[in-house]
Amino acid sequence: MAQQLPLDLAELSSAAVAPSRTSADRAAIEEDEFPFEEFCNVAELESWRKEINRPLYHVHKWWAQRLGSVFRAIILSTFAPAGTDVKQAFYSGVRFPGTIVFDPFMGSGTTIGEALKLGCRAVGRDINPVAYFAVKNALASHSRAEVTRQFKAIERDVAAEIQYFYRARLPGGGEAQSLYYFWVKTLDCPDCSGTVDLFRSYIFARHAYPRNHPLARAVCPSCHEINEIRYDAVQVTCHSCDHVYDPRSAPANRTKATCPHCGNTFAIAETIRKQGYPPKHRLYAKLVLTANKEKRYLSADDFDRALYQEAANRLAAMGRGYPQGKLRPGYNTNQAINYGYRSWRDMFNDRQLLCLRLLADRIRKIKSEPLRDLFACLFSGTLEFNNMFTSYKGEGTGAVRHMFSHHILKPERTPLEANPWGTRKSSGAFSTLFESRIMRSIGYCENPFEITVENGNSRPATKKMFGLSESIGFPIAESFDAFDKGGRVYLSCGDSGKTDIPSDSVDAVITDPPFFDNVHYSELADFFHVWQQYMFQPANQRSLTTRSDKEVQQTDAKAFTARLRSVWRECRRVLKRGGLLVFSYHHSRPEGWHSIFQSLAESGFVIVSTHPIKAEMSVAMPKNQAKSPIDLDIILVCRKREDVKAQVLFHEDAWNQALAVAGNQIERLRRVGRKLSRNDIRVVLTAQVIRFLSNSDDLEAAYAFLADKENTIDRTISLWELNPTDRC
Repeated sequence: MAQQLPLDLAELSSAAVAPSRTSADRAAIEEDEFPFEEFCNVAELESWRKEINRPLYHVHKWWAQRLGSVFRAIILSTFAPAGTDVKQAFYSGVRFPGTIVFDPFMGSGTTIGEALKLGCRAVGRDINPVAYFAVKNALASHSRAEVTRQFKAIERDVAAEIQYFYRARLPGGGEAQSLYYFWVKTLDCPDCSGTVDLFRSYIFARHAYPRNHPLARAVCPSCHEINEIRYDAVQVTCHSCDHVYDPRSAPANRTKATCPHCGNTFAIAETIRKQGYPPKHRLYAKLVLTANKEKRYLSADDFDRALYQEAANRLAAMGRGYPQGKLRPGYNTNQAINYGYRSWRDMFNDRQLLCLRLLADRIRKIKSEPLRDLFACLFSGTLEFNNMFTSYKGEGTGAVRHMFSHHILKPERTPLEANPWGTRKSSGAFSTLFESRIMRSIGYCENPFEITVENGNSRPATKKMFGLSESIGFPIAESFDAFDKGGRVYLSCGDSGKTDIPSDSVDAVITDPPFFDNVHYSELADFFHVWQQYMFQPANQRSLTTRSDKEVQQTDAKAFTARLRSVWRECRRVLKRGGLLVFSYHHSRPEGWHSIFQSLAESGFVIVSTHPIKAEMSVAMPKNQAKSPIDLDIILVCRKREDVKAQVLFHEDAWNQALAVAGNQIERLRRVGRKLSRNDIRVVLTAQVIRFLSNSDDLEAAYAFLADKENTIDRTISLWELNPTDRC
């Protein structure tokens, strides 16, 4: 095929209809020269301030969110023909009106939002109702004035009532507002029945950059007074009782605790299982905001304990006005169950439940359904930061570490109770999240922007570029028939292996499928779902889980392959001739790649190109804790098998081609300064191997060849960790 001339971007921007594509046309994203390394740099900057650079996708919590800049590049390059300068097009007003993009795993809605910004029409579907609820609200049209008026009405009705329960008495007289209360889990010693505080360290508050800001706070194990110390102190004398202690040496050490009364060491989890209910909590400190806006750490006192008891009594008098759903066993819930937690209610203390109920009941009274649902999303954010699974991050950063930082329901031994309404100095509160999530997202929808990389004095910086994309805010069609009458967005909730989309009606399928791993989003999403059901559904119509036997996400390789195959087959049915299936993926285990390869091949797709790209958020906790963290996704570009010229390729030839292309891609990434882990190299190489095997005329032999190559892949990765130009 003759080389196409670079695309005239002005012509593309003014196109009146979607580009039609035949099986002979090549898209820009199919070219090996696709500038993935350039987009990696943009995506890297987005990832550090994701909630600011793409607030649209952070109205509601969702997991493993992909980066908006990556999917803008993917969508643009999917519809732009080969020869397009996609780097230039990325920062132009390119539009693809009339083009239909389908995302069968819409998650937080990244594909849908980026497609709409580029003028496309978008169809999104997800099996999880929490994801559907979040995206529907993020993409709907919201009046800034009406949203602000509704917030002020809620504030007028419940703010003072909530703030009443977060007051504090100052030692010298007068009152202050409590920002945070500090609690510690306690257990009775199995030997002497003495109370054991499960502190890992008596230092409970310090700066995120302690060498520059060495002041820290520690609680005295004898009198519970708060002491100001250096963060690296090894011996402290309490200013109140003169007790001398090492603030780093506390009762809890990993899985065991030592009783300070009798010296007995016992297993924490085993003790909890035997008692059959979660550990109790003891309030020991608070951080208050004084009238002159000064923050002060203080010990908990009798006033604090009496105020908490008043809230507990009030809640008891109101009856069961909160979710009663039971925790179901699962990989992401078992850790909480092993700590004695049996229901979602157990994850909150009584004061939190009281204040959350006041907010939920007020939101339920909003007459406008779009406004009510939007504020329910804000309420979900408040849940995320106001429960007894959160912890304190300290000074110099957002104070509250939300409950999903580990992607499991991990009980916190020293939980933080935040003020759920909050102040301007608060983190994770209803009032602050209103500004940082709702209003910031509305502002972005009104005037979307892209970020560019600028060289600063010490490190790359960002600059916002406005005017490149369409505003966002549309009526949401509830069926394809309604969408087909001219709608811009159709969203649905259900199994993407079966849809109401007509055959041959979608121009491209662009998505990010669930991984084959242990993180089950439905198990985590149930935390929000039970509250949304409580707020909006009659008691006899509530579903208490989002789990489904049709979920693709599985730990069993055969089940994962089968369910993913059913979705790819549906995508093949609805995709037009010449259309592309493009998705991002990564995995460190061979089974994850074998499943992808097999599910695509058995659905009638051939992989025609793969490109590495910046993956998940740089600050994601699971990634930072991994031995060999994966920083790259792979973009897999697929065509229907009948659209690809058949090749009779010996599998060893496929292997050699994969080595050549993968080695080049790794060199390109390193040339722009990207540091690659062993697993990053693995995903680049493995993706190229399955790419060149996917057009095999003997798929069973190709599967066997891939399995036999695992040891060779490992040896190659070891070589390429040092030098990607080595061949084996």
